[in-house]
Amino acid sequence: MLRRIWSLVTKEFIHLRTDWWMPAFMLIGGAMELLLVAWATSRPITNLPLMVLDYSKSAQSRSLVIGLENTGTFRTADYADDMSMIESALEQGKINAAVIIPPDYGDQISAPDGKPTVLVLLNGAESTPALAALRAVQGLTQGIDQRIVIQRLGLSPGQFAGFEPSLRVWFNENLSEALYTTPAELGMMLEFTVLLFAALAFSRERELGTLEQLLVMPFSALEIIIGKAIPVIIVGFADFLLMLGMIHFAFDVPIRGSFLLLMVLAFGYLLVELSKGLVISVISRSQHQAFLLVLLIGMVDFMFTGYAAPVEGMPQVLQWFAQLIPAHHWLNILRGILLKGAGLEVLWPEVLALAVLGLVIGGFSLRFVRRALD
Repeated sequence: MLRRIWSLVTKEFIHLRTDWWMPAFMLIGGAMELLLVAWATSRPITNLPLMVLDYSKSAQSRSLVIGLENTGTFRTADYADDMSMIESALEQGKINAAVIIPPDYGDQISAPDGKPTVLVLLNGAESTPALAALRAVQGLTQGIDQRIVIQRLGLSPGQFAGFEPSLRVWFNENLSEALYTTPAELGMMLEFTVLLFAALAFSRERELGTLEQLLVMPFSALEIIIGKAIPVIIVGFADFLLMLGMIHFAFDVPIRGSFLLLMVLAFGYLLVELSKGLVISVISRSQHQAFLLVLLIGMVDFMFTGYAAPVEGMPQVLQWFAQLIPAHHWLNILRGILLKGAGLEVLWPEVLALAVLGLVIGGFSLRFVRRALD
């Protein structure tokens, strides 16, 4: 039996050597996408285009504009002549924010009972830059408001000090978006790699007309399944190690938990996704159809992993459905080990859920594929 399985594994690797583009695409393509996502999200949002319409033209208004530029979120402001320029720039997406300073801004700042106001327009069509711009504006205006109040009360900054919360962030001290997005992207790329590789196992043979030849050879259905599965596991595991090393050494994503535990659970997760991919491979009549099914299933999984939107914020029915997605539990395990240093004493509910799903999906897959091959 072992010799027959080994001959099937050898056949698969010979085929991969002939069609080298497929494993190269899976390994390099996934790693390159992860690299681009990590690079894009590891950098803070800076140099957002800003336009200012200054009707005041006072020292106070110039101080406000300089303060906005000094936040680092905005680049050097462009000045508008009238409101139509701002409206046109916003509609064309040339700016992310606009500040309109009224004529009496300087007088209101200086007046003992003045109420200085400015109008800020944000390009909400691009929500992420808009949120960064909003935080920068709010931080600056709060500082200006505090200085005005201190000046009017005739107090020193020390006397005005009040309630200040002591804030400490666990697991991601700098609130780096890369520490959230890169492990999630790694998990998703691993799923797509294994699903696609497994989905092409039998669909490729059927499309090339060699599946019938394989079935009439002296191999049992179980031996064919194992022979097809081993190369998928090897390539998938190599892809996981490549991407894990890349995000750790290139983007400083920590591995705070047990590396051995991570490898064991990653292997288990690969088996779950392998089972799904083999079912897709058997029901697909061509490689193109298998590829489309992988995209469909992968995108559904993506929506319920918590990467795109928090599962906790979904309706209760969708939260229950998310518990049936293996990738949802895998991402929780991956973040728990990498960022929190968690062990089985913390992750056991996710591991148990992944194991149960693996047994159900794997058992169904094995029975379904064997029946299709017999």
